Amino acid sequence: MYNYRKIEKKWQEHWDKEKTFKAVNNSDKKPYYVLVEFPYPSGAGLHVGHVRSYTAQDAIARIKRMQGYNVLYPMGWDAFGAPAEQYAIKNHIHPKDAVKANIKTFKGQMKALGFSFDWDREFSTTDPEYYKWTQWQFLQFYKHGMAYKDTIPVNWCPKCKSVLSNEDAAGGVCERCGSVVVQKEKSQWMLRMSNYSEDLLKGLDDTNFAPKVKLGQINWIGKSEGVEMKVQIVGGGEFSIFTTCIETVYGVTFFVIAPDGELIKELMSRVENKKEVMDYIEATSKKSNMDRTELSKGKSGCIVQGIKAINPVNGKEVPIFLGDFVLGSYGTGAVMAVPAHDQRDYEYAKEHNLEMIQVIDGRDISNCAFEKGDYLGKDCKLINSEEFTGMKVEDAKEAICDKLENMGVAKRCVNY
Repeated sequence: MYNYRKIEKKWQEHWDKEKTFKAVNNSDKKPYYVLVEFPYPSGAGLHVGHVRSYTAQDAIARIKRMQGYNVLYPMGWDAFGAPAEQYAIKNHIHPKDAVKANIKTFKGQMKALGFSFDWDREFSTTDPEYYKWTQWQFLQFYKHGMAYKDTIPVNWCPKCKSVLSNEDAAGGVCERCGSVVVQKEKSQWMLRMSNYSEDLLKGLDDTNFAPKVKLGQINWIGKSEGVEMKVQIVGGGEFSIFTTCIETVYGVTFFVIAPDGELIKELMSRVENKKEVMDYIEATSKKSNMDRTELSKGKSGCIVQGIKAINPVNGKEVPIFLGDFVLGSYGTGAVMAVPAHDQRDYEYAKEHNLEMIQVIDGRDISNCAFEKGDYLGKDCKLINSEEFTGMKVEDAKEAICDKLENMGVAKRCVNY
């Protein structure tokens, strides 16, 4: 019979005493680094997600040691932040004491599970010896113009009186107390990470991340090559949109602007359906950015009556809508909508009974949009595009860019 209490306790004590899993500096062995995400010690103990992740990585660390590697497998505590703070508030104790007690519980559970961490490398982000370096890093960012203050909308819980991440505000309610989350403008420090986007992309070439992890990083950096185009508003005013599909610009049948953007505030005096617009803006303020941009959700919207925009390539006047999937804090806060060639716009147009104009021939659009991924690289030509009708997509794309740049209303650019 396997007496786990006696046997496991014996070996855990042996590992601690002999420092079996210690990574030795300046060793002749080939180094191997196994890094796991440090947990938030903000609750009563580990959850099954921790055990699942750490067990898999522990198996890798152990086999690499058996293969003769000098393995660095550390553990630490990501102890700053709202979860630790809210746990302390809920349990009426000081955050410092709460973090200390929770770390002790977490560490005891990890040792009982037999994880082969090098505990000599343990640290907590609440240790002054650690966070003095994060403070130093911030000062370097500030000195080099990388850190700046800006006022942007955030997820705000009126009961907890704190900012929430998109994950903690999923479904429009606070994950901790269940209160309805609102969008509130707050001044906060920001980092100009986009200044280094190209370096970050190139740096991925030298990593050994799994392909899906690299793809996630590439998508997060979000490099897009396209065109920024100015759009005039009937009666005065303008806004800009960015698109990677300028070849579809003749198919624009409406524009969508952000409910939380500056443009709708500037136009409000000219809006004919003010109550409807204000109600929509209020409803949007209760949604998190994650909820607003979720692709699988319904395409809500509100027409801005009395305001129309002019498509610069053909002078056509088209309606403007508010759409919660457009964020005032992202990009230009406005998008062009081409229902025939973008599935999101297609579903939006169907829901709001809007016109569709197919400008790239090659497939029937009665059931779904004919998108960029479907027509690029194929022998498709433009239709319904005035002087560009009959041209191949790639040739027409360049020609349309030239036309818009010559008109002074657009420029080729790279966005991050």
